[in-house]
Amino acid sequence: MTAVETRPAGLVERNPGHRPLTARLGAFIALTKPRIIELLLITTVPVMFLAQRGVPDLLLVLEVVVGGYMSAGGANALNMYIDRDIDALMSRTERRPLVTGMVSPREALVFGISLGVISTAWFAVLVNPLSAALSLTALLFYVFVYTLGLKRRTSQNIVWGGIAGCLPVFIGWTAVTDSLAWPPLVLFLVVFFWTPPHTWPLSMKVKDDYANAGVPMLPVLATNEAVGKQIVAYSWVMVAVSMALWPLGHTSLVYPITAAVLGGMWLKEAHGLLARAKAGIVGAKLKEMRLFHWSITYLTLLFVEVAIDPFLK
Repeated sequence: MTAVETRPAGLVERNPGHRPLTARLGAFIALTKPRIIELLLITTVPVMFLAQRGVPDLLLVLEVVVGGYMSAGGANALNMYIDRDIDALMSRTERRPLVTGMVSPREALVFGISLGVISTAWFAVLVNPLSAALSLTALLFYVFVYTLGLKRRTSQNIVWGGIAGCLPVFIGWTAVTDSLAWPPLVLFLVVFFWTPPHTWPLSMKVKDDYANAGVPMLPVLATNEAVGKQIVAYSWVMVAVSMALWPLGHTSLVYPITAAVLGGMWLKEAHGLLARAKAGIVGAKLKEMRLFHWSITYLTLLFVEVAIDPFLK
């Protein structure tokens, strides 16, 4: 793709080190994508409560949170290093540190690798080797399978690439039990089927950005109606899978009721988006971001219930 060779002026800046210290620190923090990591931790810590059937060791929770932030932050920094060319072509990413020149490519590469190495050692020493292996697997999967392998090659990129974002569920469970079981597998699948209908509405909103950068996100290649049908299909499977935690995770009756209510609200939004797409509505009236924002609320509330459920039995 010849288009991705274009660079704005910020990309050729050679002296990022001359920027103010606070701005530089902020730029390195931005490399870790804190808002994305918030979602990862939302699916990690509550599972620790479920695994413990109560309050887990709070020092262990802190160790998992710090290690998880470093691991995911390292993966995100490496993602920005690899994607700095296409980030320069999209309005939603044109202010990222590597595009503006606030951080040099070499700095981002070293920073990302360092976080990956430190986080793996952190988990191995302070948590357990199984959690360390899962953390490293998530990082490598996100960098090599998703960013380098899938993102620029297939419209299914976010479907299979999203596996990296599902692994924190296992990390939270193994941190407490040092083993795997059915409950984290159910929640892994919930996040797996949640990821596409969470991501595609945003992709619908900014599909011109992706098209300009040559990234084959599904909304770039398919009609809004086709994307809407995919969103509805994944949404139904996600809600159905979420109910499986009741028998397999031995939860209280509060969990399936909560999952059903939250799932019903999700399905209403998903079907509403599909109906608007079928009617040929485009632009702001499509209201695709309603589902995107609700998806974050859904995941948060569902996992909050997972955390408090052991106290409800």
